[in-house]
Amino acid sequence: MGLPVKLAHLPARMAAGGFLLNSGLSKRGADEQAAASLHGMAAGAYPFLKRVDPQRFVGLLSKAEIALGVALLNPVVPTAVAGLGLAGFSTGLVGMYLRTPGVHKPGSPLPTEQGVPLAKDFWLLGMALGFLIEAVAERRRNR
Repeated sequence: MGLPVKLAHLPARMAAGGFLLNSGLSKRGADEQAAASLHGMAAGAYPFLKRVDPQRFVGLLSKAEIALGVALLNPVVPTAVAGLGLAGFSTGLVGMYLRTPGVHKPGSPLPTEQGVPLAKDFWLLGMALGFLIEAVAERRRNR
């Protein structure tokens, strides 16, 4: 019995997983200013987050990124499962990007200069959707 990961999935899983793991680890122990900045941007896009303490928010975000990064890097985790987690997480990030003024051109998803670092959320979502589409197609072929 082999691993539940196709060889062709490994480059995308490693790229996204490494990126998310590093991002999550870098947020551990964030100072008050960094926490307030991250929280403010997220709460601007998702107002319900205003009720969450900034330090708690960044702590939870850090843990989520670490867990998702580890799942993507771990070949024992099926690609469909890791892809589903990545789809959920990246959908939230894309939503934040689209709801944040000044990071994309008005009426367009194309990034402004300030939005280029955030535009990576689209490639994360694209990877996730690719994993999920292939999993559904594979399942249909095996029926």
